[in-house]
Formats: sequence, structure tokens, C-alpha cells
Amino acid sequence: MDLLAKALPDGRVLTDPDVTDSYSRDRTFLTPGAALGVVLAQSRDDVIETMRWATAHRVPVVPRGAGTGLAGGATASEGCVVLSVAKMAQIKELSPADEIAVVEPGVITADLDAAAREHGLMYAPDPSSYEISTVGGNLATNAGGLRCVKYGVTRDSALGLEVVLADGQVLNTGRRTVKGVTGYDLTGLFVGSEGTLGVITSATVRLRRAPLVPPATIAAEFTSLRDAASAVSAIIAAGCQPSLLELLDRATLKAIDDWRNIGLEAGVAAMLIAQSDATDGQTAARRMHDLCMENGASFVAVSDSPAETEELIGIRRMAYSAKERLGNCLVEDVCVPRSALPDMMTAIEAAAAKHDVLICTVAHAGDGNLHPVFVFDHGVPEPPQNVWDAADEVFRTALDLGGTLTGEHGVGLLKRRWLELETGPLASGINAGIKKVFDPLGILNPGKAI
Repeated sequence: MDLLAKALPDGRVLTDPDVTDSYSRDRTFLTPGAALGVVLAQSRDDVIETMRWATAHRVPVVPRGAGTGLAGGATASEGCVVLSVAKMAQIKELSPADEIAVVEPGVITADLDAAAREHGLMYAPDPSSYEISTVGGNLATNAGGLRCVKYGVTRDSALGLEVVLADGQVLNTGRRTVKGVTGYDLTGLFVGSEGTLGVITSATVRLRRAPLVPPATIAAEFTSLRDAASAVSAIIAAGCQPSLLELLDRATLKAIDDWRNIGLEAGVAAMLIAQSDATDGQTAARRMHDLCMENGASFVAVSDSPAETEELIGIRRMAYSAKERLGNCLVEDVCVPRSALPDMMTAIEAAAAKHDVLICTVAHAGDGNLHPVFVFDHGVPEPPQNVWDAADEVFRTALDLGGTLTGEHGVGLLKRRWLELETGPLASGINAGIKKVFDPLGILNPGKAI
């Protein structure tokens, strides 16, 4: 570490164990390995120098943004260097004419969106952690969020990347144009690669026109979770094109109510929050209202009040923090075809009862992306066996329904035990071959993602 510290400007390298430990964790319960030190990169050159040193000395490197990940992807491995890019936080360019921005990886997602809105634009990816997560971390996991039902996931907004490879070489992928098919899609390859192929130091991202009118929002309550999921399927099938479609089960609502007193009534098994940001959003909202009633809603309200909308979305964004108050959390994010959402929700309820586990579920329901959170005691460092058994049942059911192990959080460390159930040996071998091309020594975020 002394040689690296000498090669970088003063203050870039931290080695105090208490400090390095604070940079070694994400939002999971996982216990990190002991890192040799932390590099606080402030420029691409800092990243290049770090990767050259790591290659020369065969030292693993764990790239890190804000540490908001939920799959263990940024957890330090034993004897690694944690490479933090959180201080690389400049919006280098924002072009209203081309509807693009060029940003460093440490830019907070909400800050980019706010900057875009000054020009009548928006940055579409909208993870629940948007106020604290970084663009680089969103790219690393291909994050989705609340608006992805209409605008897509992070990959759909990524046009080009600047990436420092394992040996310190700089690779530029993609372009500034919306269209382009020259060569393989290396941008798409790096998005979602969880820091295992290179370190993103700059990104050219697509911006969208911000809605011209406040969105029309509906909130629907159901006495049956399956009915709420059926309403989601009906809304999608009817072509309502919501810009947001979120589902919260009773366990989640109760956790929020116990914390913030939202007035949860007895008998409410689920809440559905939907929006349309189209110019004729009220028409779409009324149609969604009717579909909810036809599918068993006990109460539905429609509003275009910005204050009411923010209050409802605020309830959704509080979900994970409310669950963290209950205990340690194993957070998953299976995704199934949208028509299979009722069956998946039913299966999660059954797994919770069968294995005696508290599972609080929210869903980006319009995408079929569910976040079942398995809650266990704060005093237990690892999930007990009944939690793993319940999770195993949920994952296998998602795959049986034609779904996937992860919609947006990534594989990280937590899902590797199930990975081959989805990929199979041939795809696993190809993934390992791709990894070897970009990282022949295996020093970039080893043990994660594949």
C-alpha cells in the first residue's frame, strides 16, 4: 500500500482499520473481509494508477459507489483494496439539444435528475435509493426503480461508457447518438456487470423530456394480495401504459404504519399505487381505477394533486427503511412475466407460512419485479436455515414461472448459490470466458456476479 500511496496524491489512500471497515460494507448483513486499504479516487488517473498497481501486485480490487447495494456486490473481499469512486461526482456536460448528459460515476442519481429538470428534461432511472445511490452503482447493477415500467432500466439510458480495465487501460464504449450498431454492444455488457469487468469512470446517458403536466395518481386498497396482483395484470393488458405501478403487501404496510402511522386499516391486504404522466393522464387513471374495482379493490382514489402524489410515493420509498427496523434483512428481487405475478405473490405468501418467516414484499409490479424481504432477528449475523429454505422456494418458483433470480439488484454474493439454476453450465462457462478476456488475473471484484 505504501507504493500506491506514493503514486497517488496525498489523502487518496486510507489504511486505518476502522475507516477501511466503514468502506467495506453495503446495506446487506454480510460480514466483509479485511481490506488492505481504501482508495478515494477523485479522477480517472487515480483509477488508472490504482489498477496498474493492483495488476502489478496481484491485489483484488472491489469498486464501490455509495454502498447502497442490496446483494453484497460492494462487500470487501479478504486482502482487497476498496476503490471508491464516490468523490468523482461531476456532471461534466448536460446537453438539452442532444438530450444527453456526461457524468462521473459518483454523481447522485437524484442530483442528475434535478439538473436535467432545469432544462425540461429528466433522468428516467429511479431506484428507491435515488437520493443516496450513484449513477455508477446504478450502472453496475442495471438498476431499475419506480419509473422503469414506462422508461426502462438503467441500460436503456446508457449510451456510452469510459471504463478503466484491470490493467489500467482505458476503454471507451458506445457513442453520443441514440442509435448505433458498430461492433458488439460493449456498453450493454458493462452495464450490470457489478464491477467484475472494469471500473466505470464516466458515462454518457440519455435524458428524456419531463412530463408537461403533474401525473395523475391512483391509490387502491385490496383485501386480497392476489386480487391486487390480478389488477396489475389487467392494467398492463388493457394498455394503460402507467409510468409507475407499485404494489405493497400488508406486512410492508404494517411496518411503515408502525413507524410513521400512515393510518393502515384492518383488512387491507395490499395497496397498489399507479401513475400516468401522459398528457391525458386523468383518462388513463380513471381506466386504472375501474380495473382495480373490477378486480376486487375495496377502495380506490384518483388524484392529480402534487402534494398527495408525493405523500403516496413517500410511503413506497419508506418501505425498505421500515423493514430494517424490524430486523436484519435478506432482500431479494425476483422477476416474473407480468401475467405470472398473481401466482408469484401467492407462492411468496405460502413460503412465508410454510417456513414460519416474516416476508415483507413490495413490487415494481408493472415489470413483474418483486422484492420479497426475509426478515430475521437483529442479533443473528446470518439468516437461519428456515429463511434460506423460504428463499430457496421463492427463487425456484420464480424460475419455474419463467422468471429470473434478479431484476435489478444484481447477483453479488447473496444469489450465487442459485445462479446455475438459471444460467446453466454452458452460459456459466461463457460468462467466465468473458470475465477472463477483460480481467485475466481475476482481480476485479472476485467472487461476485458470476
